[in-house]
Amino acid sequence: MIKIGIVGYGNLGKGVESAVINSKDMELIGIFTRRNPRDLVVQSDTKVYALDDAFNMKDEIDVMVMCGGSANDLLDQTPAFAKHFNVIDSFDTHARIPEHFANVDAASQIEKTVSIISVGWDPGLFSVQRLYGQAVLPYGNDYTFWGKGVSQGHSDAIRRIEGVVDARQYTIPVEAALASVRNNEDPVLDTRQKHTRECYVVIEDGADAKQIEDAIVNMPNYFADYDTTVHFISMEELQRDHAGIPHGGVVFRSGKTGMNLDTHQLIEYKLELDSNPEFTASVLVAYARAAYRLHKDGVYGCKTVFDIAPGLLHEQDGETLRKHLL
Repeated sequence: MIKIGIVGYGNLGKGVESAVINSKDMELIGIFTRRNPRDLVVQSDTKVYALDDAFNMKDEIDVMVMCGGSANDLLDQTPAFAKHFNVIDSFDTHARIPEHFANVDAASQIEKTVSIISVGWDPGLFSVQRLYGQAVLPYGNDYTFWGKGVSQGHSDAIRRIEGVVDARQYTIPVEAALASVRNNEDPVLDTRQKHTRECYVVIEDGADAKQIEDAIVNMPNYFADYDTTVHFISMEELQRDHAGIPHGGVVFRSGKTGMNLDTHQLIEYKLELDSNPEFTASVLVAYARAAYRLHKDGVYGCKTVFDIAPGLLHEQDGETLRKHLL
């Protein structure tokens, strides 16, 4: 059994908890939180510990799944834990992935641990599809559309703004842009032409709504490059109308083949998710299995989804996969 620990217990941590409990080859050892462990109500009978207690349990955990937010938590937490544990995270600030990779890799070298960063569906599974598309169709264009759905990372970034009580951020594809790609028009699309962002925000009494709106729409790496609409609503409205966390998206590779590059080929990979965090958690748990296997084979250092063979993700061994899936 692969022994798993969870750091952080928001929506993603809850998703990892259920995914591990439902994995035949895994055992959930503990949930580690910055909150008072006695106050944390979890979905299973898993023990809850203070965050600092994790470092006294190095020999009891094979892989630690980092479930904090990209905006503030993972940049510090993942390198700190990678010094002592095999770790997986879902860091999703695309512009800072090279920096994060370098920091986590340096930490992993200390005790020869395996770290796999930016695991999820984008970055993650969508990244792999883009790589496959470019490799198979080198003459062509990539198109990625997200939504309509709630972005956990963007919602968390809004909640970190002073005066914000809670928030949901929806990423919405521009339908005309989607249709143009599917019609083989190979459009040239800038960021604003592909998506819009819509934010529903609950703020504290007396908070400056205009100041909060400006902080959202001008936030680099999150909203500054998009047409963003901010709606200020009550907590009752948020809980009534925006309780779910759906998401999804599409990756296209539009390419040409043939001697004269005059044959059109289109790859489309699509996800429709009723629960973004539960799906992301399922991806994290699959890659935790890969990290465990790599570590057993003496591999160490930081990796991304590009470095992980697909067979390492599956519960079954190579012989079984070749027989039933290949």
